[in-house]
Amino acid sequence: MDITKLSAFEMRKKISKKEISSKELITAHFNRIEEVEKDINAFITLNKEEALKSAEKVDEKIVKGEQIGLLAGLPIGIKDNIVTKDLRTTCGSKMLENFIPPYDATVVTRIKEADGIIIGKTNMDEFAMGSSTETSYFGPTKNPIDTERVPGGSSGGSAAAVKSNEVALALGTDTGGSIRQPAAYCDIVGIKPSYGIVSRYGTVSMANTLDQVGVFGRDVKDAVFMLSAITGYDKKDSTSFNNPEGTIIFGSFPEEIDYRDYLKGMKIGIPREFTYEGMDSRINEEIKKSIKIFESLGAEIEEISLPHIEYGLAAYYIISTSEISSNLARFDGVRYGYRAKEYNTLDELYTNSRTEAFGEEVKRRIMLGTYSLSRGYAEDHYKKALKVRTLIKNDFDKAFSKYDIILSPTCPILPFKLGEKAKNPLAMYMGDLFTVPVNLAGLCAMSIPCGYVEGLPVGLQIIGDRLKEANIIKAGLGFEGGVKNGL
Repeated sequence: MDITKLSAFEMRKKISKKEISSKELITAHFNRIEEVEKDINAFITLNKEEALKSAEKVDEKIVKGEQIGLLAGLPIGIKDNIVTKDLRTTCGSKMLENFIPPYDATVVTRIKEADGIIIGKTNMDEFAMGSSTETSYFGPTKNPIDTERVPGGSSGGSAAAVKSNEVALALGTDTGGSIRQPAAYCDIVGIKPSYGIVSRYGTVSMANTLDQVGVFGRDVKDAVFMLSAITGYDKKDSTSFNNPEGTIIFGSFPEEIDYRDYLKGMKIGIPREFTYEGMDSRINEEIKKSIKIFESLGAEIEEISLPHIEYGLAAYYIISTSEISSNLARFDGVRYGYRAKEYNTLDELYTNSRTEAFGEEVKRRIMLGTYSLSRGYAEDHYKKALKVRTLIKNDFDKAFSKYDIILSPTCPILPFKLGEKAKNPLAMYMGDLFTVPVNLAGLCAMSIPCGYVEGLPVGLQIIGDRLKEANIIKAGLGFEGGVKNGL
């Protein structure tokens, strides 16, 4: 039996029953990494020595009969923009190539408290800017399904590591779809929780009002397993909700419940605006088949309208790049980050350090954001984008007053070939069309596999209201059960 192919839930069961040891499980995953990593490039930094020590401690707890945590002994990957004490955190950039943080992010602390084992730091688009994991200073990650294609971005390393059985679970961050889009491209489940229910303390900010830490798993149960371990109030994060509704309890979705019972009577809205001319029609056909499955399991389906959603992508790129230009100002070679060796004045030090250490996409977004915030243009661009954001939020609030969830494609296009869209960033930005409105409104959403087109995976996005993660989880469990049972 290849234990790397088990689900995280099955691994946890076998460890607690002493059928396998954590050290055995972690060793098997490092062997798997050695086997496939040269083709996938999912990791920037591995943590082998510490991971094996942590696994031995979990095994000792089990032998002594001590209580073990929810994630006991499980191999976990952490996106490289989430800081890890004494373990390099690069954000996929030359700017932070040698940064060793002196503390753990809250989500990392919670994983360690749950006895999870951190295998390493996963590859990502530089500072989480990109939709393909091609902008990493450490080289692109490749899609395990077809290594000529991208795994999606910016959490492509985490998604590829889960899909290729290099880890059982992984953390990512989602600013405009950076968990859901790579989950769809790699044929796994990704959850972006509501803004505020998972602490962002220790996550290197890209755009503060949009960033959210989330999870990857090979099925819904695994993803919820991971989410349960990291949610909850954190006094170190001023945007964290102190609200019990925002805590996910894994035991709230027991195996005994029939998958059909999750969807009976659930009210589902299908936005008529979530189609456009550039969308791959074959994806649309798979989404229609998926909607039929929800219907056959007792859900009530109705078409709805989200009239301002068409402006979501434009508003997102103005707001996010504005926040990016502010957040990345501190990486100047003096306060933080890489310092150029050759300069004559202070201005040259700033200019040379940022020119040499930032990649093309990061520079592009800093320039866009600086322009949007500049005197004379902030009213025309930034403030107008904030007004559109409010209109989009109001559209969703109105919809969720009547419906439990909203369904849409995760992405309008299939995983594309490496380099295919490198010269056309606008075409790549269109890949986020269906995901960015969720971040603008602070909602929760899941991407779940729903079919294939010529062997390439298609993702279905399940959107829920703020703090209503239970609805998207029930919908995901019901739909997944229906697919497994041949519907």
